[in-house]
Amino acid sequence: MTLPIFPVLVVDLVGSGLMIFFAVACVRLSLRLYGQDRENVLWVYLLMVSHALAVFAVSRGVGHIAKQLLLLGDYRYLWDVLRPYSGSMNTISFCVVGAVTLFFERIWKVYQQILRDRRALQAVHEELVSLNKRLEDLVSERTEELKRSEQKFRRIFEASRDMIAVVALDGTVLDMNPAGREMLGINGLDLQGEGAASRVSFGTFCAHPEDWENLRERLRRECYVSDAEIDLVSRDGREINGLFSAASQRSIMEKMEIFHFVVKDVSQRKAMQKQLLQADKLASIGQLAAGVAHEINNPLGIILGYTQLLIREEPEGTERYEDLKTIERHTRACKTIVEDLLSFARRSPTRKEPASLHDIITEVLSVARHNLEMRRIEIELHFDPEVPALVLDKDKMRQVFMNLIMNAQQAIGKEGRISIQTSLDADRRHVRVSVADTGVGINPRDLPRIFDPFFTTKSPGEGTGLGLSVSYGIVKDHGGEILVESEPGKGSVFTVLLPLTAEHSGPGEPYE
Repeated sequence: MTLPIFPVLVVDLVGSGLMIFFAVACVRLSLRLYGQDRENVLWVYLLMVSHALAVFAVSRGVGHIAKQLLLLGDYRYLWDVLRPYSGSMNTISFCVVGAVTLFFERIWKVYQQILRDRRALQAVHEELVSLNKRLEDLVSERTEELKRSEQKFRRIFEASRDMIAVVALDGTVLDMNPAGREMLGINGLDLQGEGAASRVSFGTFCAHPEDWENLRERLRRECYVSDAEIDLVSRDGREINGLFSAASQRSIMEKMEIFHFVVKDVSQRKAMQKQLLQADKLASIGQLAAGVAHEINNPLGIILGYTQLLIREEPEGTERYEDLKTIERHTRACKTIVEDLLSFARRSPTRKEPASLHDIITEVLSVARHNLEMRRIEIELHFDPEVPALVLDKDKMRQVFMNLIMNAQQAIGKEGRISIQTSLDADRRHVRVSVADTGVGINPRDLPRIFDPFFTTKSPGEGTGLGLSVSYGIVKDHGGEILVESEPGKGSVFTVLLPLTAEHSGPGEPYE
């Protein structure tokens, strides 16, 4: 039985056309996939295989179609010529597909290794990004902490009431806080500016230049100094007692040695210490004076008594009478000094009672006014009506104000003014009485000694030097203070501070 050839021809021709169509479609699809991800080796492999298969499909399909058409047209001899070429193209195509397939396994392994390396690199990259972010956060946090720390120490530097200074080895002031500038009187200088005008040497403010050299050498040797007392002089000539604490530091960035100073102004403390020493000295002298006064008072009384008995029996006008009167006069002067010593020592009894300071001052002025008017000395009174009555010894306070007014009169001489002012300081719980004069003033070197017994700047015979000492003892006995301010050629101001010891019912009224 012979099968019909026509269906076979149709299948061969149609199949060859479809093979070419599908091969071209596969090439287009592989090109599109390769275009989306050129680094994907799988798409590269598909692209190569699809091209090879497309060559095979075109070669085989065209060959079959040509074969059938040539055989139908009775051109077999042409087919015999073309057949070897078609077969060789098919063979080459299959060889290419086989070679690509054989080498794909190795390519695939390399590709997988590349992918693993890529993922590892990606992980390392992400870790580096994370570490970089953490580092940036840490740097930002540390920067903020450093900023807060700098602000904190800058506030301490700016707000400190003690001098804080940074000084170079040669003494140049590199930086100084406002308290130090105010202390040295250099508020207007820009210490960190350029030029010689902004350079200030710390050593120039030392009262004794050798102090700065000694301090610098000690810092270089020991690296620190604690509680060193050095006297300074500000630009306006004011003397300052400075308590130094310092440390040296080697600046790595600037390659220089610098000193850090903290200087406390202890001038007021020194003055208080001197006052305490003065008070202690006066107390010791008072105790000594009391003992001596008691030992001398009785013999003086006996001498004075016998002298007066002898005067009664001696006629006036004789030389013996005059000698006895001289003995009597000097004995009385000695007893007056002894009584002042006893008052200074506060051994005499104190009788305190409510009294008005204004009335006491007025009574003293009524006694001294005539003498003051004769010397053409004006009296100015400024009484504060808020000052209450105080509990005090009126007789002793009269003695205090009489001494102060008489001292002011002697300091003025002739033609001047004495101003007496009272005021109430309710917050500090005391009454202030100031006696100011326009006299010659007191020499600064004499100020620490003016309350010493027997110390006086008056001419011989004008005073015993016990007036201020006695006044000092009386005021201290009342729990108060007596202060003095004076400038030569401009006068003096003596201030008496008396405490408020109880509540008062109103201005000028006595305590209950």
